[in-house]
Amino acid sequence: MDSITLSFALLFTALTAVIVPVYYVKYGPTNFLWFSDLALFGMLAALWLENAMIASMVALAVLIPEMVWVVSFVGGLVFGKSFSTLAAYMFDPAIPRYLRALSLFHLALPPAIVWMLYRYGYDPRALPAATLVAWVVLPASLALAPPEKNVNWVRGFGHPPRSPFPPRVHFTLMMGAYPLCVYLPTHFLLDAFAPSAAG
Repeated sequence: MDSITLSFALLFTALTAVIVPVYYVKYGPTNFLWFSDLALFGMLAALWLENAMIASMVALAVLIPEMVWVVSFVGGLVFGKSFSTLAAYMFDPAIPRYLRALSLFHLALPPAIVWMLYRYGYDPRALPAATLVAWVVLPASLALAPPEKNVNWVRGFGHPPRSPFPPRVHFTLMMGAYPLCVYLPTHFLLDAFAPSAAG
């Protein structure tokens, strides 16, 4: 492992070591079903193992949603209005500032993911693997997470959850939407422009 990768791994290890216990106490264990939180663990594994497959799975799962989060957050800072509900909680004074500050890890995820792809390359086998993971995480989010948390938007869009469809139909659509509307476009983009994983 070169010095830059080691520095990255140590940085994200320290970040995760701070976030995990605080989130566990404040939000409970089901909070770690959020794809963005799972991405932290995936990044740690990818960095320490120097594994292109895991890095690619993380990229498919969260690169687009995290970019939406960043745009939403920056829009809220600049224009006083979030682009989407993803980062709206960052401007909620009812949430302690230190908790909102910890959520700034979302700003670091996109550049870190891009760096990992540059470092390890993109492995196209990540598409079916990430899809299988999503098909485990989404039912777990529905079954285990408190309804008011609406983890991974399995109960509707936003907070409180809203959907034009009945709950079961909405959940079924989300099972297909993540692979088709998030992972597949990211896959095509990375397969075309990211370096290929060695081997």
